[in-house]
Amino acid sequence: LPRALPNIPGVEIATHYQTSQWAGGDYYDFFELPNGRWGFLIADVSGHGTPAAVMMAILHSLAHGHPGDPEPASSLLEHVNRRLSARYTTSNEVFVTAFYAIYDPATRELAYSCAGHNPPQLRRCSLGEVETLEEVGGPPLGVFENMEYAQARMTLREGDILVLYTDGVTEAMDERHRQFGLDQLNVVLSQCHLSAAAMRDAILEAVDRFTSGRSAHDDRTLLVVKVS
Repeated sequence: LPRALPNIPGVEIATHYQTSQWAGGDYYDFFELPNGRWGFLIADVSGHGTPAAVMMAILHSLAHGHPGDPEPASSLLEHVNRRLSARYTTSNEVFVTAFYAIYDPATRELAYSCAGHNPPQLRRCSLGEVETLEEVGGPPLGVFENMEYAQARMTLREGDILVLYTDGVTEAMDERHRQFGLDQLNVVLSQCHLSAAAMRDAILEAVDRFTSGRSAHDDRTLLVVKVS
């Protein structure tokens, strides 16, 4: 995982990474691109523990081994998918969900592609709305070798809060086996006055209250981006 968060003009970033066992298969990363742009990647390897962690390390290597800059967003997913499918996942039925976005702070444009991952939630604080980034999607990485992924674009506004997450957050269960879900996540996102770090903490506290503090049954990863 990255040792430090990127310093992006006009953006606050906060992250959280929690494994359900000694080793985890969740992954997030940042890619510095030409002209001040940045790539955000979040991914989730199927399974748990050491096997998932090993595959996560392979994913990291493949993502950073992309020839040239990892853009457009769709090309990075296609690059990783081809190599996972050809060498690592066909024999053991492992797959990886992933969401990759490229943000341009000069224009506030966000271009993104999705491979079977939970679509991020975008709180439009100036409009009082929540959008789900689900305009494009495709199967997880490592399933179909020659898969092509579509790309969508949108423009962020001042005050917008973008939350990338793995399913360990929304599928966290209470004692009656009910999931935390998007509805409760969106309730937390209504607190537009919070910074990125405070929003991350508020989400984690809400999940902890919902589950009565029980140990996570799946890895939980958050990447919160606020346009300041």
